[in-house]
Amino acid sequence: MRRRDVLTLLGGAAAAWPVAARAQQSATQVIGFLNARQVEGSGDVVAAFRAGLNESGYVDGRGVAIEYRWAEGQFDRLPELAVSLVRQNVAVIAAFGGSPSIRAAKAATETIPIVFTTGSDPVKQGHVASLNRPGGNVTGVNFYSGLLGAKRLELLRSLTPKAYKVGVLVNPNDLDMEFQSKEVSDAAATLGLRSVILKASTERELDEVFATIAHEGIDGLVVGADPFLSSQRNRLAELAARFKVPAIFQFRDHVVAGGLMSYGASITDSYRQVGIYVGRILRGEKPADLPVLQPTKFEFVINLKTARALGREIPPTLLALADEVIE
Repeated sequence: MRRRDVLTLLGGAAAAWPVAARAQQSATQVIGFLNARQVEGSGDVVAAFRAGLNESGYVDGRGVAIEYRWAEGQFDRLPELAVSLVRQNVAVIAAFGGSPSIRAAKAATETIPIVFTTGSDPVKQGHVASLNRPGGNVTGVNFYSGLLGAKRLELLRSLTPKAYKVGVLVNPNDLDMEFQSKEVSDAAATLGLRSVILKASTERELDEVFATIAHEGIDGLVVGADPFLSSQRNRLAELAARFKVPAIFQFRDHVVAGGLMSYGASITDSYRQVGIYVGRILRGEKPADLPVLQPTKFEFVINLKTARALGREIPPTLLALADEVIE
């Protein structure tokens, strides 16, 4: 799905102008937008990115144009998509979707500035030299989603104190999968729980995962931070409801879609911050001089309607911790 498709989703007459025609304007700078997730359901994050650009003084269609590339959850497409942006001679690449997108963008160019989002430690992953001084042509936003699995498990355990076996759902194609799996598994062992790693990278495999959950008597589910799993939030909410399994997710939009609980940084705010950084780079700042941003607030969201459908009563202590309760 390319740029015109995305902006048709968002609406707006000016947004529908073809990129090629707009790029002919002498003052136009082209921004590359590389994303591992699906375009469907991504209108909110695209709007947040554009809002960040606006905060930096840039409006799509007025001196800048955005070239969109969506991998639709197929990570093996990312290298080709990144190369296509480089061939478009973009001024900067905004790379969303964690390590797969970042690695693809870095492999495609060593000179064009790259601004990323990631849920894992970008220093340990080798994306930047340090958080304060990223170095090279790369900087971005670390929302720590992949590093919060232990906290999500703790919250889930508060809801299901008698649980013995917990599932950890990850995408095997995600380069951050091993980090996430190990963190939750270690936390489960500390709590005296048995963890079962469940893997899915397609809709069919999601069905198989929930069949396994039912067969093995898994008491609760921690869903990993991953673009594919995020794009499947409606399906995950439906399956969790059908199989009566309490699950906790990474982002608020999972809970809006019918998921039980979520804990993590605001994904839309991360996109907004990337938009701000892209604008600053367009004004002449260097990625190496822009520290990797980190979230200052994490959101705990509960869906009471889903809890009732699952036959679960949310303890008052857990409700008191929630930043938002969806009725």
